[in-house]
Amino acid sequence: MKQYDLTAFEKGLRDLNITLTDGQKEQFLQYYELLTEWNSFMNLTAITEFQEVVVKHFLDSLSLIKAEVFTGRGTLIDVGTGAGFPGIPLKIAFPELEVTLLDSLNKRVKFLNEVTGALGLQKITALHGRAEDFGKKKEYREAYDFCVSRAVANLSSLSEYCLPFVKVGGCFISYKSGKIEEEKKQAEKAVSLLGGAFRETVCFHLADTDMERALCMIEKKRPTPGKYPRKAGTPVKEPL
Repeated sequence: MKQYDLTAFEKGLRDLNITLTDGQKEQFLQYYELLTEWNSFMNLTAITEFQEVVVKHFLDSLSLIKAEVFTGRGTLIDVGTGAGFPGIPLKIAFPELEVTLLDSLNKRVKFLNEVTGALGLQKITALHGRAEDFGKKKEYREAYDFCVSRAVANLSSLSEYCLPFVKVGGCFISYKSGKIEEEKKQAEKAVSLLGGAFRETVCFHLADTDMERALCMIEKKRPTPGKYPRKAGTPVKEPL
């Protein structure tokens, strides 16, 4: 494996109060190398330069620790995980976390399985399918302490995809860019219908950049009514 400058990564970890072993840092480097290798023949990410991946993918994923509800333990599902963000960085940093990665593209799921196998990660599963379908399945519905998503969609649609997975008392945490007060306002009805309630939103700048980030926390207060999520495609076309 080639040599990498980990200065920015280690500073970002210190700022998040996350301590990694040398073995865990090695896993992040392996992940990066697999990401760039597979990205050469399939579209996983537009960000491939090492320092950019460190900040915009690894540290951004790990910023979940800023959400006070997240303890680094329990069960977590990452909806629309893509190349494995934030689920795989969270699994590397918090080995006790049980992680499910859900993505609708089978090629990406093959990549995720390659990564988890190569890194020797345990208690992590990659699933091929849509949130609208898996959210209806008994073994996944209301089965998780946390649901997270960095997917780009409005909060109303994301809540319909994600809240059905969350146990009552658990939390859906959406990674967002910039100011989100207006988006939250527009999603209030959907969140309430789905059994959720907004907690405070954590706003911050991404590791030594001027990029605004927000972790929008939605607590699951009541079971989600059985008719949600609606059939594939509807949550985006007709937000609640």
